[in-house]
Amino acid sequence: MTRSRAMDPNVCGVTAAISVIDGKWKTSLLWLLEGGPHRPAELRRRLPGLSEKVLTQALREMESDGLVHREVHDVLPLKTVYSLTGFGRRLSEALGPVSDWGHERLERLTAEPAEPAAS
Repeated sequence: MTRSRAMDPNVCGVTAAISVIDGKWKTSLLWLLEGGPHRPAELRRRLPGLSEKVLTQALREMESDGLVHREVHDVLPLKTVYSLTGFGRRLSEALGPVSDWGHERLERLTAEPAEPAAS
């Protein structure tokens, strides 16, 4: 999905919401920032496999979408801290039921034998 679809007023609201969390890392970043402000290095340590470049890109997009706030403290060396905005917190809360559904699905997958695919 392209980021331009997130700004198209003629798309479904679900599509607009999903477009701002689309990608491998944004939901994990939302989840971590839900617990409080984090520095970029802390986020990278908590998400093995996330490169600095991809982290920076994701945080910039999330900031542009109004989900996170970037605060730079004027100390040497510069200290940058990211936190959820009120808008980002609302999205995180809205995703709670989706997360519950996902956990239920995972439980069903592990509890039930695989059903043959329908023809």
